[in-house]
Amino acid sequence: MEAYQITHDPLYAGIARDILQYVNSNLHSPEGAFYAAEDADSLYEHSKPESGEGAFYVWEAKSIQDLLGADVAAIFNFHYGVDAAGNVPEEQDIQGELKGRNVLFVRHTLPETAMQFRKSEPEIAELLASARKKLLAARLQRPHPPRDDKILTAWNGLMISAFARAAQVFDDPAYEAAATTAAKFLKSKLYDAKQGKLIRRYREGQAAIDGFLDDYAFLIRGLLDLYETSFDIEWLSWAVQLQEKQDEMFWDVEQNAYFATAGGDSSVLFRMRDDYDGAEPSANSVSAMNLVRLSQMTDRRDWQARADKTFTAFSNRLQESPEVLPELMAALDSSLATSKQIILAGKPDAADTRAMLRLVRERHIPNKFLMIADGGEGQRQIVRWLPFVEFIRPRDGKATAYICEHYVCNLPTSDLRVVARLLDQK
Repeated sequence: MEAYQITHDPLYAGIARDILQYVNSNLHSPEGAFYAAEDADSLYEHSKPESGEGAFYVWEAKSIQDLLGADVAAIFNFHYGVDAAGNVPEEQDIQGELKGRNVLFVRHTLPETAMQFRKSEPEIAELLASARKKLLAARLQRPHPPRDDKILTAWNGLMISAFARAAQVFDDPAYEAAATTAAKFLKSKLYDAKQGKLIRRYREGQAAIDGFLDDYAFLIRGLLDLYETSFDIEWLSWAVQLQEKQDEMFWDVEQNAYFATAGGDSSVLFRMRDDYDGAEPSANSVSAMNLVRLSQMTDRRDWQARADKTFTAFSNRLQESPEVLPELMAALDSSLATSKQIILAGKPDAADTRAMLRLVRERHIPNKFLMIADGGEGQRQIVRWLPFVEFIRPRDGKATAYICEHYVCNLPTSDLRVVARLLDQK
């Protein structure tokens, strides 16, 4: 989605939408949260016991030709790298499960495919889309991979963030609805409101295990993104409460940064502080970014100080191997950069406010926070953190943008051209 914001290349938008569609179709629980995973292995056929890795997804060239016909299959195979003998190199097929099978990938671009078959790009795009639908319908008849149907707070936090940001970038309320429903599920099923604590796992009506650091960090990030999507103050307020609880339970007062687990568990012999952004980002890295964002949104200087301490705690690692901490590098960059505070005065659903929101969201502005001053409870809560917001209101009955740096604001404007110019200023 960020690549699409930067380039406006529809390829990136299509990939993002495809991923979100997969998650919604395959990993979305009836209650609105997201399941953990699907297996890589599955049965090849319903009536046979043999199973293999990728069985649900891979294709034999003959099956594709039978479904599409020789002419369309030739175009499809060229574009998606299908070989008659299979396209997985022998040295990469350790178990020998993929011999003669193909993993579909874009071997040639749309222009290359169009040139190869002397057709226009729209013709090729339409043909490939039709072919994919046919293959998908056939694939859905195969035995489905087993699903890991537990619901994890941390991973749902990441998906809430993804769907919320998709709603912003693509201006699609369905994505916002998915993020909101998941957040409501977590608050009702995986949050102990009396103690202010998160629970880690939910399955078949049962919630269990005290939350780890990543449950707090990842969910806080999701809630911040959801607030900047819906402007429902509930999500920003909950993020603030969770950050305070995270600080209380996980902060290492001696060495700084956060422990991965809370204290008081006798089975934990040594409390670790994770510092590696791998398949999942480090919870410390995400926490650092959360602290930077929250400090800007609430003017809590102690949270900026805590982010700075986190950077210092991992400073040797950052200097020696910055490539293993890209998320923390992004947080450090955000902390050092001049941030934009963008406050729009108006009703969130009004046409003029929406037009201003589109100007913000179609741009990649990484070091910003975005708020709505709607004259309601949301604005009153924000004023408790940022008193100057009390005086932000629409001018002449029109949605008005206040674009600030270090809380020093440009003159308010309702002119979309001026808003665009101010947003583009470096």
